[in-house]
Amino acid sequence: MHRPIDDSGHGAGDGYGTGYGAGDGYGTGDGYGAGDRGAPGPAPSPYRPHPVPATDPAGSWSSPGDGVPDPGRVDPRVLGALLARHGWQRRGGAAGRYGRWTPPGGRASGGTSLLVPDSLGFPDCEDLIGEALTALARSAAPSAREVLTGLAVPSDEVRWWREVPPGPAGTVPWPAQEKFRSAARGILLAGALAVRGRAGYHGSRHRSAARAALEPVVVATDPGGRVLTAFLPVPPGRPVAVRLYHALHAAREAVDYQRATGGMEAFDSAVEAGVSRELTEALVALVRGTEGARIALEWAPAAGVPEGCAARPEPVEFSPGDLPALREAGARYLTDEPSVPVRITGAVVRLRRSGPRGEGTVKLRVLGGAEVGHVRVALDEEAYRTAGHAHLVGLPIRVVGRLESRGGFRRLTDASGVVPVQVDETERDRLMKSLHENLDFFEEACGPEEDR
Repeated sequence: MHRPIDDSGHGAGDGYGTGYGAGDGYGTGDGYGAGDRGAPGPAPSPYRPHPVPATDPAGSWSSPGDGVPDPGRVDPRVLGALLARHGWQRRGGAAGRYGRWTPPGGRASGGTSLLVPDSLGFPDCEDLIGEALTALARSAAPSAREVLTGLAVPSDEVRWWREVPPGPAGTVPWPAQEKFRSAARGILLAGALAVRGRAGYHGSRHRSAARAALEPVVVATDPGGRVLTAFLPVPPGRPVAVRLYHALHAAREAVDYQRATGGMEAFDSAVEAGVSRELTEALVALVRGTEGARIALEWAPAAGVPEGCAARPEPVEFSPGDLPALREAGARYLTDEPSVPVRITGAVVRLRRSGPRGEGTVKLRVLGGAEVGHVRVALDEEAYRTAGHAHLVGLPIRVVGRLESRGGFRRLTDASGVVPVQVDETERDRLMKSLHENLDFFEEACGPEEDR
């Protein structure tokens, strides 16, 4: 249900149970014996050796080998805030000293209560926190694992709910869960794109940087498949969470304005808050086929509330009745996004034209000048020849033009000023190696041009 937080393991080797011995298997060498797998060796011990604790890096939040945060580094106030956030109830306890917490559903859920100190001002606080963390690690409640995740990696949380017809035994069918995860991923990606720059339509721009910003994100789902939670580690993930906070509320207000007045002007001003075609498409995917969806953000207790945001944001809700406005906004963003003047430096990875002479098309792997991975450029005969020669000797080219929004900013028009660019020997050798390894991409076909 979770992506791993840390995989410290219990020992130093591989085999049954990863590392109960010092080598592969239960013994001290490869297999069950001390030598090669084919050679006879002493009989294995009838007893399982005691696990050898792994060594964690200095400063790790986890205790060795068990994935539980180090009690000495856990603030009890943060632990209490996370328990309350995930539905645990405080039931009694000496005021100012400790509180007893029970899992969602109370004792009827079969969970164990936790005794959590209110501060670190008492001698046994660390012991009580350690016992509480151990109980959480052993608990079957999904909320227990989410609390541990929030402690191990202080994170802002983005939570989605979808109201969908139940499947067998009250669960959500697999295809619906896949659509749910895809929509949530799209919303996070839209937030990461908006951090890189405001635009009604991003297309292929900033994609690599946005995906890299989401790599540390940890995701958890509830057993029923109706709730999905993303943990955005602080600090790298906070800009994305803050931008989503503003963008989601702006999108909700723009939809309300459109449904009340029929005007789309609010979507124009919402771009500055981070609303884009990518966000509206993700919201459509989230709501489509449901009775409604909600999105809530909650800030990491250890990091505090970001400037300009509510301390406890209300969930933002979207319903099927909002879909026409969201679709219209997405189409509007696509058509209204202007082309961008650029000066691109790129390595030629493909050349193609319809005959031995005349104009042709080249595909460039962008090295600088634009936040896209590849672009296609239509060139006249002389510029095409320059690009071909640069490709053969392992040099990139520089070209000036306009990056067209139509097609996702993957095509450069009005190209001019094509010249080879000198690079250092290391980069040139790398480009030449790429040429020899991908000769099939170097095409001078005598057929109609194909836009691949």
